[in-house]
Amino acid sequence: MAVQTIAGNATTTSVDLGPAVALSCRECGERFELGPLFACASCFGPLEVAYDLPTGSPEELRERIEAGPNNIWRYAPLLPVPADVAEKPNINPGFTKLVKADNLARELGVTGGLYVKDDSGNPTHSFKDRVVAIAVEAARAFGFTTLSCSSTGNLAGAVGAAAARAGLRSCVFIPHDLEQGKVVMAAVYGGELVGIEGNYDDVNRFCSELIGDPLGEGWGFVNVNLRPYYGEGSKTLAYEICEQLGWRLPDQIVIPIASGSQLTKIDKGFQELIKLGLVEDKPYKIFGAQAEGCSPVSAAFKAGHDVVRPQKPNTIAKSLAIGNPADGPYVLDIARRTGGAVEDVNDEQVVDAIKLLARTEGIFGETAGGVTLGVTRKLIEAGVIDPALTTVVLNTGDGLKTLDAVSATSQATATIKPSLDAFRAAGLASA
Repeated sequence: MAVQTIAGNATTTSVDLGPAVALSCRECGERFELGPLFACASCFGPLEVAYDLPTGSPEELRERIEAGPNNIWRYAPLLPVPADVAEKPNINPGFTKLVKADNLARELGVTGGLYVKDDSGNPTHSFKDRVVAIAVEAARAFGFTTLSCSSTGNLAGAVGAAAARAGLRSCVFIPHDLEQGKVVMAAVYGGELVGIEGNYDDVNRFCSELIGDPLGEGWGFVNVNLRPYYGEGSKTLAYEICEQLGWRLPDQIVIPIASGSQLTKIDKGFQELIKLGLVEDKPYKIFGAQAEGCSPVSAAFKAGHDVVRPQKPNTIAKSLAIGNPADGPYVLDIARRTGGAVEDVNDEQVVDAIKLLARTEGIFGETAGGVTLGVTRKLIEAGVIDPALTTVVLNTGDGLKTLDAVSATSQATATIKPSLDAFRAAGLASA
């Protein structure tokens, strides 16, 4: 397996992952060779990708990006992928719609501009396609033959699809009680799908054990031993939002929290764009959204704590049901540093928000989207989110995956006989 060699400040590598030069510990800063690693050998802190980012004028880089494909590979110079990544078989996610949500804005009293970044338009209908697409390139570079993950649902489908497209075997692990729509979405791609008795945290622990066993030889777990690369895919949300806003940062952004990785990487993406001069350096606020039934980060934020205490999940928002979020402490740091907040809403508020988004903008989001919009509404009403500023809300998945959440309250208005008299009698003719 080819890996990078680091000597002093100089770095050389036989792995082609574009501008990626090393893995760096987020706690102590120690650097490691590019490879399938996820924890610092010195302090056990999480690792992330370090880069040699492009030089040159911002104008030239903007032009290069804008001339690229209409997917995440337009940002290849900023990602841990080879320069020819667009020519390789991949699911090519990204560049999803940024919807100017004027109807929703009127409903919520937002005057500064409200946008929904709708990632349900990705190949498997969730943002997970972004992170998996990056992980596939790392798996190729490190010679893995099986792609795997622990998943609350969306990731399982993304891994199955990406592995099929890349010609890799897939074997993914999910909680046994996952929504049926997500089970089907993961199984249809022909890989192995294994239900584990327990919640997501139990599944994740099992996968960590499997990595250390000979049974896991040759396996790339996208959110474990490929996690540093996988996480970088979420930066593309930051890049796209800024580009779609005319190369400017939003004033406020609301992001759902499961592990917390997405929120931290969006912040990293914003910071990279500032460093490269692609956007103006100005303040922005990041808000995190959780379901009340799984809100360890929200609880820590409200209590003023730096440590996130694990919780046992109990919520309809299963894609966010991670009771021990790996990036929770970093989410707290970012929310506080940017002047944002972390809040939660109950399941009833989640359902109301799903229906609100559908009714006002024609976007059917999954439960995670309901959490994000529900928290947005709650924070606007509390005066925490400023309605006079430009605000972006993330919808990270398609509501068709979580039909159970709204099926009881989303039925036919009436059932009538096939006659005009029956239609009139139902009182719907002038509705």
